[in-house]
Amino acid sequence: MTVVGEPLAGCVMVITADRRKRELASALERRGATVQHAAALSTVPHLDDEQLIADTRALIAEPPHVVVATTGIGFRGWVEAADAAGLAEDLLACLRGARLVARGPKARGAIQAAGLEADWVAETETAAELRDYLLAEGVAGLRIAVQHHGNGSDGLDEAFTGAGAHVRSLVVYGWGPPVDPQVHREWVQRAADGGADAVLFTSAPGAQEWLTTARELGVVDDVVRRTADRSLVMAAVGPVTAAPLEDAGIKVCYPDRWRLGALIRELVRHYSENSAGISTASGVLVMRATAAVLDGRILPLTPTGLDILRALADAEGDVLTRDQLAALLPGAQAGPHAVEAAINRLRENAGGKEIVRTVVKRGYALGVTS
Repeated sequence: MTVVGEPLAGCVMVITADRRKRELASALERRGATVQHAAALSTVPHLDDEQLIADTRALIAEPPHVVVATTGIGFRGWVEAADAAGLAEDLLACLRGARLVARGPKARGAIQAAGLEADWVAETETAAELRDYLLAEGVAGLRIAVQHHGNGSDGLDEAFTGAGAHVRSLVVYGWGPPVDPQVHREWVQRAADGGADAVLFTSAPGAQEWLTTARELGVVDDVVRRTADRSLVMAAVGPVTAAPLEDAGIKVCYPDRWRLGALIRELVRHYSENSAGISTASGVLVMRATAAVLDGRILPLTPTGLDILRALADAEGDVLTRDQLAALLPGAQAGPHAVEAAINRLRENAGGKEIVRTVVKRGYALGVTS
């Protein structure tokens, strides 16, 4: 058994995110993956921008002591909305006088992009850590502004108000239904059926919606089984995003740091360590969900040819009879001559006869080498 040289070659990877999908897809494609976009949710702007601007004006008029940034996209969107209303300079001046607290590195990055500095960052990227940190310090009598993400306050407003703070909420964006619900449902089904190698998640709401659809389709058990045997990789940007899936018993991989770049590196690491191929007389063979990779080259196989090669690979050098292989052929094309023709096409597409051995009077076997 040998590890193939191009870890993402031939992989079908499904991106469930609506935003930054092109950046993520480009990074995956540069490493050999085939990318499918099937957003589980869409990101929508705040439904009442007038209310957001009114809340921003009130905040400027009565500056807060503490500002909580819960998401990078939300904080950036807030500044952009203020800029469109001619309030950006006043808002930034107001924020400079406050203590800025970030729920994770993405929110901190947005704060820094606005020319500000975060006073403290929640390492676990959870609202619970942020809440506990501020409550431990004491918030009674403080004016706290909380920039919310699409799922609402995560209990922050209630916790701070209950501890005696004066809280002002600023909701900048929300979650909407996927742009193409049919594509979303189709790729959930395909992932469960073996038509994808990996599904990528960048937000907990997206993971939760994907799981909800999987339950509606009745395929959660199939996903659990496929992740357990590593034929499907569920990859998340961090543990918060992974939580809804893990709670359902689905195995999820994620990097130590919450970054898209780290997620890409985690996938490359995973496939480098877990994509063991079979050494054959024609080179190292690795089977993917919808492709076969031979020494880093994706073979131009028909669906039937792929099914035959997968069956031979699963047998790992043991002989499969003509009758066993005939069962993989479509319709009436299941006679012995049809099997022989299919094997010959497979050999031709693989670039040599060595990939499949003919075992006289018995059948065929993958041309494995020790």
